[in-house]
Amino acid sequence: MAMKNFLIASLLFSSATVYGADSFLVKNIYFDGLQRVSVASALRSIPVQVKGAVSNKDMRQIIHALFATGNYEDVHLVRDGSTLVIQVKERPIISSITFSGNKIMKEAMLKQHLSSYGICTGNVLDRSVLRVVEQGLGEFYDSIGYYHAKIKVIFTSLPGNFIDLKFIFVEGNATHIKQINIVGNKAFSTDQLISLLKLRDRNTTFWRKILSHDQYQKQKLNEDLENLRNFYLNHGYVRFNVDSTQVSLTPDKKDVHVTINITEGSQYKLSAILVKSNLKIQSNELNKSIALNHDALYNEAQTLRVERLVKKILGNQGYIYPKIQKQLVVNDVSKRAKLIFNIDSGRRYYVNQICFKGNHVSKDTVLRREMRQIEGTLLADNLVEQGKERLSRLGYFNTVTVNIKRVPRTLDQVDVIYTVEERNTGTINLGVGYGTENGVNFQVGLTQENWLGTGNSLGINSTKNDFMTYAELSLIDPYFTIFGVSFGGRLIYNDLKSNHFNLTDYNNKYYGLDSTVGFPLSEANTLHLGLGYLHHSIFNMKPQVSMWRYLRSHGENPSLSAKEECLTDDVTFNYGWTYNTLDRGFFPTSGHYSDLNGKITVPGLKNNFYKVMLNMKQYFPLNSKGTWVILGRGRIGYGDGFGGKELPFYENFYAGGLSTVRGLRSNTIGPKAIYYKNELSTCPKGHPYSTCQSNDAVGGNAIAILSAELITPTPFLNKKNAHLIRTSLFIDTGVLWDTHWEHTKEMSLAHNPDYSKPGKLHISAGVALQWISPIGPLVFSYAQPLHTREGDKSEPFQFYIGKTW
Repeated sequence: MAMKNFLIASLLFSSATVYGADSFLVKNIYFDGLQRVSVASALRSIPVQVKGAVSNKDMRQIIHALFATGNYEDVHLVRDGSTLVIQVKERPIISSITFSGNKIMKEAMLKQHLSSYGICTGNVLDRSVLRVVEQGLGEFYDSIGYYHAKIKVIFTSLPGNFIDLKFIFVEGNATHIKQINIVGNKAFSTDQLISLLKLRDRNTTFWRKILSHDQYQKQKLNEDLENLRNFYLNHGYVRFNVDSTQVSLTPDKKDVHVTINITEGSQYKLSAILVKSNLKIQSNELNKSIALNHDALYNEAQTLRVERLVKKILGNQGYIYPKIQKQLVVNDVSKRAKLIFNIDSGRRYYVNQICFKGNHVSKDTVLRREMRQIEGTLLADNLVEQGKERLSRLGYFNTVTVNIKRVPRTLDQVDVIYTVEERNTGTINLGVGYGTENGVNFQVGLTQENWLGTGNSLGINSTKNDFMTYAELSLIDPYFTIFGVSFGGRLIYNDLKSNHFNLTDYNNKYYGLDSTVGFPLSEANTLHLGLGYLHHSIFNMKPQVSMWRYLRSHGENPSLSAKEECLTDDVTFNYGWTYNTLDRGFFPTSGHYSDLNGKITVPGLKNNFYKVMLNMKQYFPLNSKGTWVILGRGRIGYGDGFGGKELPFYENFYAGGLSTVRGLRSNTIGPKAIYYKNELSTCPKGHPYSTCQSNDAVGGNAIAILSAELITPTPFLNKKNAHLIRTSLFIDTGVLWDTHWEHTKEMSLAHNPDYSKPGKLHISAGVALQWISPIGPLVFSYAQPLHTREGDKSEPFQFYIGKTW
C-alpha cells in the first residue's frame, strides 16, 4: 500500500511527516504503540473524527491534544491512503524509586519532595519534570554549601512499559567559610557585627563556634543579613542598606569568601508616632508605648511592638483582619523620622461555632467549659487565646492549637477551631528498690487525671512491703458546679514502721479522710477550703528527746527507759490558695505557679497545732520557642502548736529526695533523733551522758527549699518527640530545722548538734530527665551533694514514676 508522509513539527518533543495536499478525507484512524491507554480513550482526546476532512492545522491540534494528556513521550502522524496512523510512545509507569548515598536529605523527605512533582510509584514518568527535580536538588545542595554534590538518575526499563528509578547521590564535603568581610561599617566594629551572625569563618574562636558553624549556607546568610538590618534599625539607622553580597568560591570549591557591603547612614530620632484609623482606638497601654518611643532613637523592634499592640486592641474588639500600612517619613536635615500607622479596621466578626478536633477521649463538654469566648458574640482574640491557655493548663493534651476560619457565604462570621493532641493521662506508679536497711520495696498505683474523658481525677495508690501497708483513694471533680467550683475527697490508710525509712523508731497506724472545695476567684486564682480527719494509733515509741518533748506538752510524764504509745484524733480545717498562669499543664515554658496550703486543728481536741506551706515556681523562657528556659522553685513551710501544745512529731516536715534536694536520700536532711541512754537505745556502752545522737531523721517544724534549673533542648531528639522529654541542669539547696529544739549544756557536752537554727545549707547539683511515657511521667536524676552536714546520706541516682515539674 502506497504511503504518503507529511512532515508536521511537534510542538514539544517530536516531529511528524505528511506529504500531499493540505487536507484529506479520513475514513479510518489507527493508533500504533498503545499499551496502557485504550483506543477509546485515545480517540476521545483528539479533536477530529472519522469521515471528516483533516488539515495540517488539525494535525497540529491532534499533537497538542495528545501531549496535553501527559501519557506520551513522542507522537508521529502518518497518512496511509484515507487512514490516519497515529504512532505514539507512551510514557513509562514508575515501578519503584530507590536512593543511594543520601545522608543529608533523608529518604522520607526525598519521597515527599518527588511526590510534590508527581514522581511517585504508580504514576507515569515525565522526563522533563524529572530534569527540573534534578536541577532543584542540585540547587539545594549548593544553597547549603555542598558544591561538590552530584545527583544522577539511573533508569531501568522493565516489561510492560514499567521503569525503575534509582537516585544516586554523591554529596561530597561541605564548603566552609574561610573569611567574612564587612565593608562600609563605621559606627560599629567588624568584630561586633560578625558576632551577630550565625555564620562564622575559620578565624572564629572555639567558644563562638559552639553556638555557630563555619559551613556556608545561603539560607543562614540571608538570616544574618536580616539580623544586621534589624540591629542597625534598632539603633536608629533608618537609612541602613545592604548594598551587595559577594560569595566567592575558591578554585577547589572547598572554601568561600563572603563580603557584605553596607551603607550605615546616620542615626535618626523618632519625632512622633501617629495612629490614623477609621475607628477611635483608646488604650492606656498604647498611649504609654507611644510616649515611651517619642523623641528616642528610632527602634524597629519598638515600632513593631506598637503595631502588634494595635492589632491586639482591634482583635479584642472583633476586628481580626485589619489592614495596617506603616509609613516612615524621614527628614534628612533634622535627622528625625515620623512613623504613621494607617489603619483600616475592616469588618467586625462574630463567632458562629466553637469546634474541637482530636479529642477522642475527652468529652466535648470538658473542653467547652474551659472556653471564655461565647458562640454568637463578638470575636475577641484575648478570649480565644485564653481558651487555648486553659486547655493547655489542664494537662490532658500534648499540644493545643487554635485556628480561626471564615464561614463560607457569610460576611461577618467565623468558626473557632481548637485542635488538640491528647496524651495518656493515666499514670502507673511503680517503685522497686533495695537497701541494706529496707530490703525490697514495691509500690504500685494508678492515677487517671481525665477519668473516662469526664475531666474528673481518680487515684488509687498503695504500697505493700514488710514495713508499711499504705492505701489511698482520691477523687476530684473540677467542675462540681457549672460555675467552676471543684470538689475533692480522699480516703487514707497506713500502717507504718518508720524506723525502716531513715526515720526515728515508732509505729504509726492511721486512717482518715478529707474533703476540699475549690472556689475560683479569677482566671488565675482559686481558694480551697475543706475539713480533714485522721486517727493515729502510735506505739513502740522508743525514748527520744523530740517525741518525749511532745508528750510532755500534753501533761504526760513518759518513761525514759520504756516504750510508749498514744492515740490521737485530729480534726483539721484545711485551707489553700492557688495562683496559676503557667502556659501548659505538663512541661510549662512560661508563667508562674504559687500554692499556699495549710491546716489548723479544731479546738477542744488533744492536739492543737497549725501548718502552712508555700510552694512557688516561675518559668523564664530564654528564647521564643521555649526550648531554653530558666526554672526557679521555692518552698517555705512552718508548723507549730498553740495553747501550750507542740506540733505532733508525725506532722513534721522532711527533706531530701527528688521533690526537695536531689542527690540526698529521702528524709535524711535535718534534725536527727537524740535517744535517751537505756537498754532500748543504740548508745554505745560506756557512754558517759544520758543522751546520744543517731542517724535517724525526726524532721522539723520549719523548712526552706530553693532550686534553680536550666531547661535545655534534649540532645539527639527529633522535634516530633520534643514535647514528651525534658532535660535540665539544676542546683538544689535546702535546710530543715526545729525551732523548739532545746540545746542544753548536757546536749553540748555529749556533742549533740544544735538543731534549733537553720545551720548550713544542703546543696546538690546534677542533671535531670523527665519523660511522659506510655505508663505515665518518669523522672530520672543524677546529682552530687556539694555541701552537706554530718548524718546526711547521699543517693546520686534517683527515679520516680508519676511526677513532673
